[in-house]
Amino acid sequence: MTIITSQEIAQFRSELANNPDAMKALDTIEDCEGNLEDAAIALAIRAGQQPQRDNAEWLDALARKCRAVICQKEFREDLLNGSFAPVVAYLGATPLLPGILATPVLMYVMRQGVDNFCEPLESRL
Repeated sequence: MTIITSQEIAQFRSELANNPDAMKALDTIEDCEGNLEDAAIALAIRAGQQPQRDNAEWLDALARKCRAVICQKEFREDLLNGSFAPVVAYLGATPLLPGILATPVLMYVMRQGVDNFCEPLESRL
């Protein structure tokens, strides 16, 4: 279980204030008392998806599905500098996932550590 603090939510809110999907996602994360996996499942169901795995496994699999995008050099640098908006906007516009899930996926990646999350791609190069 990944618990997001109110400070982390506030940081994402300030960065993503102009993104309506991100604001809805952050509201849901707050409603789930910071439980990122529970919030992601609730958002997925709202978006018409039917996750078939345990909550934690499902969010991890969704994040891995987005790894090639998230770990692109320019996005990785943004994340390491605390800039989430470009990555959330890009992910939300891709067919990889419903836009409302971009924020919880990115929060999950940040909690894992960007370098740790991207490391499996580097070992293939």
